[in-house]
Amino acid sequence: MTNVRFKKFDIEAYKPGKSSIKKLRNIIKLSANESALGISTKVKKIISNKNLNFSRYPDGKSKALRIQISKKFKCDRERIICGAGSDEVIQMLCQLFLKPKDEVIVPQFSFLMYRIYAKIVGANVIFAKEKKFKVSLNEIIKKVSKKTKIVFLANPNNPTGTYLTRSELLELRKRLRKDILLVVDDAYAEYMKNIDYKSGLDLFKNKKNVFILRTFSKIYGLSSLRIGWGYGAKKIINALNIIKPPFNVNEVAQKAARESLKDNKFISRSIKHNFIYATKLKFFLKKYDINSNKVSANFLLLDFVKCKFKAKYFYEKLKKKGIILRSTEDGYKIKNMLRLTVGSKNDNIKFMKAVESIFNK
Repeated sequence: MTNVRFKKFDIEAYKPGKSSIKKLRNIIKLSANESALGISTKVKKIISNKNLNFSRYPDGKSKALRIQISKKFKCDRERIICGAGSDEVIQMLCQLFLKPKDEVIVPQFSFLMYRIYAKIVGANVIFAKEKKFKVSLNEIIKKVSKKTKIVFLANPNNPTGTYLTRSELLELRKRLRKDILLVVDDAYAEYMKNIDYKSGLDLFKNKKNVFILRTFSKIYGLSSLRIGWGYGAKKIINALNIIKPPFNVNEVAQKAARESLKDNKFISRSIKHNFIYATKLKFFLKKYDINSNKVSANFLLLDFVKCKFKAKYFYEKLKKKGIILRSTEDGYKIKNMLRLTVGSKNDNIKFMKAVESIFNK
């Protein structure tokens, strides 16, 4: 008998934040950094439109969406590529730039898909240590070798919530070799109102050796539709378009994304809500000796080192009450910590009441 053969990968599969609990129906999911306010009313109208035509292929180059993105962010539409989530763009970048034994540098605690896609194409993933859960420029530079092709960086970083300042990000690009592609993931950029922060898109719009990632999964609330985009040099975009799946972004996702970009009121409301409740949650948890990062994106990394309870115990107690946080031991290998997504007003209130009941027993 002949057995078909396939590649075997020494890769730990991505484990998303849990979204269900056995025997419980009304779950409060604070594990996946999803939009606290859902989606724009403009998007709801598009999705409920009875005239959507599902029998035709979507625009393979997402032209109308790229035009809308270029208007919104004042950038060149010919330097934009859309993907089924920004993680598909990450996958295409790895396919385009990397060959076996090439090296990719990622921060020690960073979005898991950078390492997964790099390993799939045979590249070696080199981890740069972080300092107090913040990306270290010196540690990244230490890891650079002749084989280094890409440095992946989320700013602010997931799952730590820390970020590099404008000057630090500029310094990193200056210190890296010119032939190394710096990929800056701006997934949480819209939430960032910190004075010393600038998005990768704002800083490197005209750089040929920096590639920017953006997503519609976070503040725009389109996680389920799987849509994101990348911005880079025309040569890179042209090459990516050759290997891109022909109809990778569906028609509903394209239309929903276009409408979400137009709703400035919804975005402003989401930013305000996030800042208010992230701040409120941070100081509320501090009362119980649960510390966290400076308010940045739409989540907090909770540190239980000074708390009377361990993170695992706290996680399990919340689960019994129908509330799910993100374990940072899965994939990230961060012990005694949890990641908390900023939820809706009601979700946040229920979470705080649950915490009070756990500590007051």
